[in-house]
Amino acid sequence: MPFIDLHCDTISRLLNARRTGEAGSLRQADFHIDLEKLKGSGYLLQNFALFVNLKRGRDPLQEVLTLADLYWEELANNKDLAQPVLSFADLEAARREKKLGCLLTVEEGGVCLGRLSLLRTLYRVGVRMLTLTWNYPNELGQPNGQPGGLTETGLAFLEEMERLGMIADVSHLGDDGFWDVARHAKRPFLASHSCCRALRDHRRNLTDEMLKALADNGGLVGVNFYSAFLGPHEASRTEDIVRHIRHVVDVGGEELAALGSDFDGIDCPLELEDAGHMDRLIRALEQGGFTPRQIERVCWQNAWDFYERTL
Repeated sequence: MPFIDLHCDTISRLLNARRTGEAGSLRQADFHIDLEKLKGSGYLLQNFALFVNLKRGRDPLQEVLTLADLYWEELANNKDLAQPVLSFADLEAARREKKLGCLLTVEEGGVCLGRLSLLRTLYRVGVRMLTLTWNYPNELGQPNGQPGGLTETGLAFLEEMERLGMIADVSHLGDDGFWDVARHAKRPFLASHSCCRALRDHRRNLTDEMLKALADNGGLVGVNFYSAFLGPHEASRTEDIVRHIRHVVDVGGEELAALGSDFDGIDCPLELEDAGHMDRLIRALEQGGFTPRQIERVCWQNAWDFYERTL
C-alpha cells in the first residue's frame, strides 16, 4: 500500500542531532523517519516540515534557512531514493521513477517576520506549504487556545500564498484564525496534522464544524499520531488513530481524511513505532471496518488528489 504523510519534523530532528554531534543522515537514522524506512514501506510522498520554535533564542529567519539548506543537501546526497516535489508534475515523475517524493513545508509563519518578500523567498527556496502559526502568537495571527484571528498581515499572507500556489495549513492556528481562513480562502487549504475535538477535547484538535468547512473547501485533514491529541492514554494506540480517521470520514466524507503523523515531532510511545511499520495501520483500518478503497483514500489517494488540485 502506498502512503502520503502530510507532516513530519525529521529535518529539525536531524539538525538538532548534528548540533549535538550525533550520527545520522536523512537516508538512515534512528528516527521515526528516514528515506530507507519510507522507501521500504512504499511511500509516494513525505512532507518535510522546517520547524522553528520562536522562543528558542535563535534568529527565526536564519534558522529556517539553515534547515532548508540541510534538506536540500540531504536530497542532493540521495538522488537515487528521493526527488523534490515543487509541482504535481514532479510528484507524478517521482512515482514513475519509483522514487520518494519530498515536499518542503514550514511550520511557523513567524519565520517570515511579517514580510511578504520573505514569504516569496521561501517559495523560491522550494516551500509549498506554510503552517500559519505554531504555539505562539506571531505577525500573522493567534495560535491554538488563544482568542483573536488573523491580523491584516495574516490576511495579506493568505492572499499572497494563494497567488503563489503555496498551501495554507491551519494546524496550530486558533479557532478564530481558522474561521478567518475559511471565510477568505479562495483555494483549498488543509490541516496537516490535527485530530478531532469531538473525540478528544484538546485545543489543537478540530471541531466537527471545522471538519465540515474543510470538506466544503475541498481541503484535507492529516490525522496526527500524538497520544495527547488521540485520547487519554500515554501511548499512541493504533486503534485511536483509526477512531479519529473514522470520525473525519463520518463528519466530512471519505475524501477528507489523510495521514499527518507528526513523526519525529512527537515524544510519546508509539504502537506504530516508526514509518517502517505502517503495515500495522493497514491491519487496524481493516479491523476497523474500512473497505480496501477507503483505506487507499486515507493512506494516499485523497492527498494525491488534493495535490493535483493545489500544486
